[in-house]
Amino acid sequence: MSARESSTGRIASASFIGTMIEFYDFFIYGTAAALVFPSVFFPALGEAAGTVAALGTFAVAFLARPLGSALFGHLGDRLGRRRTLIYTLSLMGLSTAAVGLLPGASVLGVAAPITLVALRFLQGLAVGGEWGGAVLLAVEHAPDSRRGRFGMYPQLGPGVAFALVSTTFLVSGLTMSQAAFLSWGWRLPFLLSVVLVGVGVYIRLRIQETPVFREALENRDRRQLPLREAVRTHTPRMLLAGGALSVAFGLNYLGTVYLTGYGTRVLHLPPPTMLMLGVIGGVVLAVVTGAAAWCSDRIGRRRTVLAGNLLGIICALVAFPLIDTGEVALVGLALCLLLGIGGISLGPAAAYVAELFPTGHRYTAASLSYNLATILGGAIPPVLAAALEASYGSGAIGALMAALGVLSVACVLALPETTTASLRG
Repeated sequence: MSARESSTGRIASASFIGTMIEFYDFFIYGTAAALVFPSVFFPALGEAAGTVAALGTFAVAFLARPLGSALFGHLGDRLGRRRTLIYTLSLMGLSTAAVGLLPGASVLGVAAPITLVALRFLQGLAVGGEWGGAVLLAVEHAPDSRRGRFGMYPQLGPGVAFALVSTTFLVSGLTMSQAAFLSWGWRLPFLLSVVLVGVGVYIRLRIQETPVFREALENRDRRQLPLREAVRTHTPRMLLAGGALSVAFGLNYLGTVYLTGYGTRVLHLPPPTMLMLGVIGGVVLAVVTGAAAWCSDRIGRRRTVLAGNLLGIICALVAFPLIDTGEVALVGLALCLLLGIGGISLGPAAAYVAELFPTGHRYTAASLSYNLATILGGAIPPVLAAALEASYGSGAIGALMAALGVLSVACVLALPETTTASLRG
């Protein structure tokens, strides 16, 4: 193997494994919030209110993500992508392991959910800083004609992570009693994160800083206050970029978080069935994300994202009628549509967002844009979904997502094509 091939493999591994671990940690929380946390941390609220409260703690991380973007984006634009990514990965791993060790409300009382919220906030800080750095690690190493393909690697993380999370919970649930799973079995996926983080940190210690950032240092183009400069000069573009990706996140988080609880709570499907569908859906997400990233090098980032957003509007309107049949095959089809169509827009997102901003504050601006999208699409819809479904039926969730899709289409139409843009500047 040539040095070039070895270097490319390390870059791909470092950018992929980091986002995979980050989203593994993120998704195990979401899955546990749907299946376990209402009874472990909110038993006094009852099933429905406990589910809303548990999903509310899930949303706390989305409030922390912009802060993580600002904090770690500043560090990444000042100290470098590589060093900052080691910080984010370590913070996420420690926070997730702590959730796995946290006693429930029966032991700590009200301190248990309060501590849970605090740990979830730390998870949000870590994820807020992780994505931008992982993306730049891949894209800033890439040849100009293959930035979409290199940007594929961090984008594969969510799909693989969701499949891995679903598999881990499935195995845990099938190999022990329901009482044992609720008592301690759900903790195993959280504690497994420590091993994954160790592997991720080891890989990232063996790679170099990106050539684009090294060149900026040599030219003394390291901004003193990248957050202030990004906000001052690029706020409109960051808002548009966040809006352009919001429906993709909405579709994905409804599929990965909300639908797990909806399937068991409303449709009364067995948890193992929903988890098995999650494994399939995660594979579909990863495959479509990779294909879309490759296609974006040929047909353009903007066109690929636009196609995904237009399909997202249609998907939003047809998914819940399929889900509400209660037929396992149709529920699985709807889940694959939610994740797969979201993956069309998310595939080229790494290269697209990176190409929209200059080197000096690219980490900060890209992270803020991405995490704005996760708030609009990942935090708000899953929290509103339970209330909308209870008051107006599941069709209201589809209407909300279709409206979000219209917003995303409008935003991407207002953005330029960036496939041929230079990253040096």
